[in-house]
Amino acid sequence: MDKITMFLLMPDAVAGKKLTDLIMESSVFAKIILLVLVAFSVISWAIMIYKYFEYKRVIATNETFLREFRRRRSLEKSFSILSKMKPTPFAAIFGAAFVELESLVSSGGRGEQVAIDDEGLEHIAEAIDRTATSEVSRLEKNVVFLATTANASPFLGLLGTVWGIMESFAQIGVMGTATLAVVAPGIAEALIATVAGLAAAIPAVIAYNYFTNKLRFITSEIDNFKSELFSAIKKELSTLAQV
Repeated sequence: MDKITMFLLMPDAVAGKKLTDLIMESSVFAKIILLVLVAFSVISWAIMIYKYFEYKRVIATNETFLREFRRRRSLEKSFSILSKMKPTPFAAIFGAAFVELESLVSSGGRGEQVAIDDEGLEHIAEAIDRTATSEVSRLEKNVVFLATTANASPFLGLLGTVWGIMESFAQIGVMGTATLAVVAPGIAEALIATVAGLAAAIPAVIAYNYFTNKLRFITSEIDNFKSELFSAIKKELSTLAQV
């Protein structure tokens, strides 16, 4: 019997069996592989849905924040409104900078305000950088799991494939024959593992690239806002010093 005939007869060897039947009849090891792949896929899709809406809200709120920030009359008057805007990371950065600024201005004691020198400005810049790094880390959270899924799932599927083929050869050894009825279940089990691995990996790798690009855009916006905020603080301090 040639390979073409074997391929054409393969469906008949597993005829009448649903996908669920083939899975239930597979080995314990194959079921564990499939269970792990299903878990990877479910968690990945949950992360994809959550991150899609999170990044969408962040980008939209960033635009609103910048529009209001550039309309400000003073940092103090804007703080009470802008610092409460969520989920934009700009609010946290602005809040940290303003709190540091207030602590430096009021450091003279008894309510006495002091001028801020270069060292004070450096403290403010450090507060801005520290908070910006924290916000980027928050936005990156769980995205790396998509990369793990994209990298690990094909190999787990391959492991299940190899195991299914090994099962087929083991059956041939037990039965002493290589008929389709003997080898088809093992090969079907192997192909199911392959499909499951690819089904988990393909959406994960697409989503990881998509969210990495979005995160790169948000990080660039954060870097630009850091410079704009620091310039605004120096400008306002310079204006106050001249009064």
